Amino acid sequence: MSAGDYKFEGWLGLDPSAAQGKMQWGVFEPKPWEETDVDIKITHCGICGSDLHTLRSGWGPTLYPCVVGHEIVGTVVRVGSKAEGGLKVGDRVGVGAQSDSCLGRKGDCELCSSNLENYCPHQTSTYNSVYLNGGKSYGGYALYNRAPSHFVVKIPDAISSAHAAPMLCAGVTTYTPLKHHGVGPGKKVGIVGLGGLGHFGVMWAKALKADKVVVISRSSSKKEDALKLGADEFIATDEDPDWTKEHASTLDVILSTVSSSSMPLTDYLSLLRFDGTFVQLGAPDEGLPNLSQGPLIFKRIKITGSLIGSPQDLRDMLQLAVDQNVRPWIDEIPMKDANKAIVDMGAGKPRYRYVLVNESQEASQVKAGL
Repeated sequence: MSAGDYKFEGWLGLDPSAAQGKMQWGVFEPKPWEETDVDIKITHCGICGSDLHTLRSGWGPTLYPCVVGHEIVGTVVRVGSKAEGGLKVGDRVGVGAQSDSCLGRKGDCELCSSNLENYCPHQTSTYNSVYLNGGKSYGGYALYNRAPSHFVVKIPDAISSAHAAPMLCAGVTTYTPLKHHGVGPGKKVGIVGLGGLGHFGVMWAKALKADKVVVISRSSSKKEDALKLGADEFIATDEDPDWTKEHASTLDVILSTVSSSSMPLTDYLSLLRFDGTFVQLGAPDEGLPNLSQGPLIFKRIKITGSLIGSPQDLRDMLQLAVDQNVRPWIDEIPMKDANKAIVDMGAGKPRYRYVLVNESQEASQVKAGL
C-alpha cells in the first residue's frame, strides 16, 4: 500500500480554544517519507493530560495546527526498505510519546547509544515537534500516523489494543522510574494522586513485588478504587490532620503523578525514609511549589524526575504487563467524540483513562458525526 491510497486526516487544534472541545477535523501533511519510516492505520489512541497542556499552549507556544495523541496503536500499512525491528505490513504496533531522536545522526550521543533515547537532546515528540528532516510531527487523534521505525514497538498478542494504548505514555512514564529506582521486594512505595498515571503506578509497583503500596490523595473518594487496584493503604490528606506524623519516614520511594503547584511538597518529603527518593512526574503549568530544605539535609532525600521511556523500556513494560496480567482501567470512546472526551478529561472524569477508537476509517463518517 502506498501513501496515495489513504489520507492523513485528524482532529486539528488550531488555537488554545481547542482544549475547550473545539478541535476541527481536517487533512494534515505528515513528515516527508524516509525509508526508515512506517505508516500506521490507527485503531486506538489514548488521551493523555499532555494533550490538554499542548492544545492550550500550557507548556509554551504550540505549533498550530496540531494533532495531539501519543498513545497510538494500530496496524502497519507501509514499511520502508530500511525499517528496523522486522516490522511488516499487518503487524499490530504502538507509538508512544517520542517518535525520533538523533540516534547518532548529529554525532556521538551517549544517551542514544545507552538505550536512553528518551533523554536525547535532539528528540522529537510524537506531536507538536519537528523531525530532523524538517517535517512536523502529528499525533494519534487521526486515521493514520507516520513514524520512524526505531520508535515503533510490536504489541504482544496477549494485550488488547485498547489496553495497550495508555501503556505507551502513562504506563511507561510510571513503570520506568519505579524500575530505575529499584522498586521490588523490600521496598515501600507511595503514589501521589490516583488518576491516569497514578493508577498505573499502583499496578506496576505491585507487579514489581513491592512490599507495600500506599496511595496518597486529598480525599478518600478514590480509596475503594485504590484498594481494588492493589494498594495496601490509603492516605487522605485533607481528612486526617495527623497524616504526616502517622506516616513519617515510612516510604522508600514516592511517585508524584499530580500536576499541582500548590501540593504540600515538604509534607510529602517527610514520609520518606533515610536516603528515600521523591520522583516528580506531573508537570504543572505554573511549576512546583517551594519546599523546606530540612528533609533533604537531615535524611539525605533525593528529589528527581523521570521522562517517559525508551523503546526498550516500552518492550520491557509490555512484557511485564503480560507476565503479571496488568490491565489499565479504561473507557473506550469513538474517535468522532474526541472533542467531548478532552473536555471530560479536563474535568477529571476518566476512571482512569480514555481511549479513542476508530470504529470506521471513513473520514466522512467522522466529519458527519455518524
